[in-house]
Amino acid sequence: MMEQMPLWAEIIVSLLLVISGFFALTGSLGLIRLRDFYSRIHAPTLGNTLSAFCLVLSTIIISFVTKHSFAAHTLLISFFLILTSPITAMLLMRAAIKRELLRELKKTSEQE
Repeated sequence: MMEQMPLWAEIIVSLLLVISGFFALTGSLGLIRLRDFYSRIHAPTLGNTLSAFCLVLSTIIISFVTKHSFAAHTLLISFFLILTSPITAMLLMRAAIKRELLRELKKTSEQE
């Protein structure tokens, strides 16, 4: 059975969850609305990272307040999300740059 959380903890957790949803929504809208690939990859990466951070912070607060313990597994989840999301975006951007360079080289070689 879960213990009752204090009002201050419920307010903080609720705000963090709303902020997390806002960042996730903003990142998704950026993916849809932005014009080029580089802008599109940037928005969800930032939104995902900030959203995951707020979600994990709210989970840590809930765990600390209700169980009086520190949830280390949530920190590991946030660490891997925060680490892998920007790295994946960087690798995708590098692949797109190489593809554009190869396409330009192919065009110039065909024109000669």
